[in-house]
Amino acid sequence: MPIRGGKGESRSLLVCRVGAKLCALPLGKLLETMRPLPTEPLAGTADFVAGVASIRGRPTPVLDARKLLGSRSDSAPGRYVTLELGGAAERARVAAIAVDSVVGIRDVAPGILDDLPHLLRSGRGEDDVVSAVATLDSELLLVLEQARLVPEELWQKLEQERAST
Repeated sequence: MPIRGGKGESRSLLVCRVGAKLCALPLGKLLETMRPLPTEPLAGTADFVAGVASIRGRPTPVLDARKLLGSRSDSAPGRYVTLELGGAAERARVAAIAVDSVVGIRDVAPGILDDLPHLLRSGRGEDDVVSAVATLDSELLLVLEQARLVPEELWQKLEQERAST
């Protein structure tokens, strides 16, 4: 699904710093930003999955945006950005994205965001977490595709762990 708004419609994005890059998330599914919480590693997950944190009383997967976008991650993240990624109301899926800092909210005019160039795609559409690119204040801005951030296998693993406790 393209990230662009309709004709004449701007899109509001939460812009975050991730290493030397800027990334953005559409505001529609944003729940909150917070200081990082203790995170427990989860075996058998992708390297960009930092683990699980208890956020608002529920086990929540934490994704390291630096590893997700290929940046170095020598220091602790500065902020968590929590998103609702779907699911039924009583079982909505929530994930936290670990970023270095939150820059702020930017309204991006239509036509500024370009679809991800074909050369930068993985070739397996389900693995593409960057949906669009733009230039913001002379810096490259990567717009994350929130629906693809957490692999289905991770949700299943969390459900199994939740059922066993």
